[in-house]
Amino acid sequence: MPRKGANKPTVTRLPITKARVNFGAVVKRVHLNKEYIIIEKDGIPIAGLMDIDEFEDYLEQQDATVRKAIAASHTEYEAGKSRAATDLLSELADQKSTQPKRKRKGI
Repeated sequence: MPRKGANKPTVTRLPITKARVNFGAVVKRVHLNKEYIIIEKDGIPIAGLMDIDEFEDYLEQQDATVRKAIAASHTEYEAGKSRAATDLLSELADQKSTQPKRKRKGI
């Protein structure tokens, strides 16, 4: 899933010794700047770091049920069964304003 405001993710390679010494700063870069960090040992990539939000999205997409739901949703969208969010929000606001107000019970 493309990230908002990002054209191309920054990928940085770091030796494991440098990553270990600067671990807090490395994690901060991953989280705040949405960078990818590839950790290397003797020049060989052994691990990668990415922001938790993106990682959770990745894990969700590995679930077959989620993939089917996404595919079904996309099919409905392509068939024109969607509406603008502003229309939905206006409809919800109208429904809320027409509902009778409940009286709060005294304590």
